[in-house]
Amino acid sequence: MNDIQENSPTTVGADAGQTLRRLRLSFVGEVQAVGFRWTAREQARSVGATGWVRNEDDGSVSMELQGTDEQIALYFGRFNRAYAWHPIDYIIAEKEDIPVLEDEHDFTVRLSQW
Repeated sequence: MNDIQENSPTTVGADAGQTLRRLRLSFVGEVQAVGFRWTAREQARSVGATGWVRNEDDGSVSMELQGTDEQIALYFGRFNRAYAWHPIDYIIAEKEDIPVLEDEHDFTVRLSQW
């Protein structure tokens, strides 16, 4: 389902001396009307990652996810486990490293552009 693997079952903090990175992601497939954004927010907050997620008018979901490599890996592991009871079919259509936002402190669900 994705190309990022989970490394550890523990929550980590960005203040552990690890470098932050920020990813811009686009998800396609079964990503709307399945609680995708709310699950993304819950799992990002659980690992201490920041960023945002929103539905797009073309049926995709856009996300910016910021954290350490460990937090990002943990996020994807926990996100996929959250759907273990009813797996959803999605792919990451686009993934790009972008500049880190130093003053961001939460992960939010944004309103759609449309």
